[in-house]
Amino acid sequence: MKTVKEVSELTGISVRTLHYYDEIGLFKPTEVTEAGYRLYDDKAIEKLGQILVFRELDLPLADIKLIMDNPDLDRNSVLAKQREMLWLKKQRLERIIANIDNMLKGDHDMDFTVFDETELRAMFSDMLQNMNESQKQIFIDRYGSIEAWEKHMIEGASDEKVQKNYAKVVEWYGSKEAVKESLKNPPKSEVFTAYQKRIGSIQQKLADMKGTDVNSFEVRQLIGEYDFVAKQLYQVEDARPLLMDIAKGYQENEELAQGVDSVYGDGSAKYIGEAIEAFYMSPGFFK
Repeated sequence: MKTVKEVSELTGISVRTLHYYDEIGLFKPTEVTEAGYRLYDDKAIEKLGQILVFRELDLPLADIKLIMDNPDLDRNSVLAKQREMLWLKKQRLERIIANIDNMLKGDHDMDFTVFDETELRAMFSDMLQNMNESQKQIFIDRYGSIEAWEKHMIEGASDEKVQKNYAKVVEWYGSKEAVKESLKNPPKSEVFTAYQKRIGSIQQKLADMKGTDVNSFEVRQLIGEYDFVAKQLYQVEDARPLLMDIAKGYQENEELAQGVDSVYGDGSAKYIGEAIEAFYMSPGFFK
């Protein structure tokens, strides 16, 4: 049997994180002595090794717990999905490296393409099919016709900043295919509105707690709810990249911060941003 300190030294996982894994039921000790000391046998340490593999694949702790608790769950399918996501990230990194190599050679024409024209046209078609007539009319009034709107979108997509935004969306969703799927099957308008209202309610509650320690249980509970609702609203498996971008915008984008403060009160954007960051940056974050 090994103590929690010995397991920590063996694996590099902090004692605090091991205690947290115990609290959430992800990794419990084999035995707890009468004095309250946690002890782990070889089988438990083997299980921890599996957990660490899944963490290296960026799987949320909640998903890892589901996998570890359900022996019937197809772990190979989970690994295959994570492999696909890592492969897409690898492609993006290779493209960035190639661009840097070209710059070093004196070629400053960098390729930031995320979605090509064929993909964009297909995505536009899917988006259009899920819009009602009043929504379409907004864009017809602005661009003159649906065809003109599509042309504007396709031509604008070649802009480096637009493609970087596409890359950010792919990061939020985990893969290009997930982005495309979200356009094919968006949430119904009434569901979308309900989730938006719920997020507004969460932000108002956070704004009302300005001055409270962002690491307090009450604040962390609200951000946890924010995380859950964001996953449902935007149909993403991991809301962290999206909400961390929101946190950054709330703290660094003056125009955005003013808009948030005008709704929830002065200093709300900064406080909400800090609360989101504290939630995701804390050791042993339970996604």
